[in-house]
Amino acid sequence: MSNAKGYAAFSATTPLGPFSFERREPREDDVVIDIKYCGVCHSDIHMVRDEWGGASYPMVPGHEIVGVVKAVGAKVTKFKAGDKVGVGCFVDSCTTCNHRDEDIEQYLPGLVMTYNSPEVGTGKPTYGGYSDHIVVKEGYVLRVPDNLPLDASAPLLCAGITLWSPLKRWNAGPGKKVAIVGMGGLGHMGVKLGHALRAEITVLSQSLSKKEDGLRLGADHYYATRDAETFEKLQNHFDLIICTVSANIDWNAYLQLLKPDGTFVVLGIPEQQIPISAMPLVSARRTISGSMIGSIKETQEMLDFCGEHNIVSEIETITIDQINDAYERVLKSDVRYRFVIDMASL
Repeated sequence: MSNAKGYAAFSATTPLGPFSFERREPREDDVVIDIKYCGVCHSDIHMVRDEWGGASYPMVPGHEIVGVVKAVGAKVTKFKAGDKVGVGCFVDSCTTCNHRDEDIEQYLPGLVMTYNSPEVGTGKPTYGGYSDHIVVKEGYVLRVPDNLPLDASAPLLCAGITLWSPLKRWNAGPGKKVAIVGMGGLGHMGVKLGHALRAEITVLSQSLSKKEDGLRLGADHYYATRDAETFEKLQNHFDLIICTVSANIDWNAYLQLLKPDGTFVVLGIPEQQIPISAMPLVSARRTISGSMIGSIKETQEMLDFCGEHNIVSEIETITIDQINDAYERVLKSDVRYRFVIDMASL
């Protein structure tokens, strides 16, 4: 076992604070990573505050992890000491079950999340990236392109792949009209990636306050959804709409912005059930679907694509002792567009 230090939540209602714990002794297929930066995801807040249920404390959050390989096990072949690497939302999965499919492993049984999951073999809780190092099986470690800065690459491990997966699944590219609902930590990555895929990108946001940013990052058009004329002008317009917000919206109005055979993809998870009428669906053979992160294979493809196109997240770097304030700012949408913790501050 190795001693580790990090920041943890000790209950659903108390601030995060310093926490010492143990990482497992590296196995022959493990990679030991010195964590340099960790992104702050809105789902960290949901998990810490037990808003989705199933929280176990103490909890060390963080699944947007980037760092440098410190050591590797005897059977590791893909990585060596000094490599720039990342770890995303899960660190293990079922590799022997009948349902095994590496293309959609994130949707199959046996997934072990980077934190707040029982570790295979020990049953102990997994601890995430708000810490100084982590031990991960080789098959769940990702290579970060050398040309990308580590700090701004961290959010690619969740925000990046969460947008990349539906963009690729529904063939965003030349000739496709794609709308991104919400210009936040997820949405801005959709703009960047969709633009690089050469789709025509429109941002649908409550107001025009971030229009300048949206156009700078690659959006072709930007509309305020508070303006009723937006929904009149854009009816039957989009091939694909990706909704990154968790707020309550007029779902039926958004569905009518799709062309026939268009798809609306849900990423943000509303607190209330989604109210959808049948008519907007059946009248134009529209589809509503959902998407969650991506497989290891997809995530590496996304990182390689970002390396080729010099795509990283727009970030604000914080120290670890600023994490509780950062959570409150995320809830107020007071960040452009993703917090990243400098783990040297731990």
